[in-house]
Amino acid sequence: MSLAVAVLRRLAGTAVTLLVTSFLVYSSLYLAPGDPVSFLVRGRSPSPAELASIRRQFGFDQPFLVRYWHWLDAVLHGDFGRSYLFHQSVGAVIWSRLPASLLLVAVATVLIAVVGTGAGALGALRRGTRTDSAVLLLVTVGAAVPSFAAAIVLRSVLGVKLGWFPTIGNGTGLLDQLRHVVLPAIALSVTFMALVTRVTRSAMLDQLGREHVEVALSRGTPRFAVLRRHVFRNALGPIVTVSGLLVSGMLVSTAIVETAFGMSGIGSLLVQCVDELDFQVVQALVLLVVAAFVVVNMLVDLVYPLIDPRVARTAGVFDE
Repeated sequence: MSLAVAVLRRLAGTAVTLLVTSFLVYSSLYLAPGDPVSFLVRGRSPSPAELASIRRQFGFDQPFLVRYWHWLDAVLHGDFGRSYLFHQSVGAVIWSRLPASLLLVAVATVLIAVVGTGAGALGALRRGTRTDSAVLLLVTVGAAVPSFAAAIVLRSVLGVKLGWFPTIGNGTGLLDQLRHVVLPAIALSVTFMALVTRVTRSAMLDQLGREHVEVALSRGTPRFAVLRRHVFRNALGPIVTVSGLLVSGMLVSTAIVETAFGMSGIGSLLVQCVDELDFQVVQALVLLVVAAFVVVNMLVDLVYPLIDPRVARTAGVFDE
């Protein structure tokens, strides 16, 4: 199976997954308690005729499948509807908040990649020493600390007491935005860093114990060359897989961190729109998060055979 066929199969599977997800997302919000009409008439007491007019205007009087089809057709044309809360298109509302969340996730991803893999590699290479014990202790503590608890500690110590970083808002300009995102990124990535550290340490220990690694070292091959060719490369597969899952899952976790630090991102937007029953925005955000999760996993599946040729041979990818 060639690479092109493998990519086309994954794209087709991703398209089917997104279609099923869109139906589930629309169905779950359709069945959720609360009536969006009650939000539209908030503060007023409309007559039954006016309520009927509102339902007809927004399509609430149509059968479920008809509403879903109209919504899906509009989404496929890039129209996610109009926000009841912000009185503008859903796309405009999301695009105005998306850069802040993407910056937050990007900085957190760098922290996870650098600190997580670095600490895991250090623990594996210094197995059984005090350094390894310190790494394992930090992994245990980090995995047990939820994002909101980390946010509270970071705000109190590094933000309020020491005054090193801003504790609220998005900032203006790239440098100011980076200063504002440091503490939220650390709070968001603490648990994920611990998980990547544990996976990296385990994967590298598994490779260090392989016979071909011991043979290479016994033959006098430089240690760094052995680590680069036979240990890091073979251990990279599970690390990339886990990192991909964690990064895509971070979009959901941004809701807690953004709310704690007063950031205007899609996470805090989701919380606000759920509270205000702005279903159009909620549907678009949930679909966006799921799409990001599916696409990232697809990319990981496609990259994995490139990293580890053994997987490619097993799956039959790249065979002519």
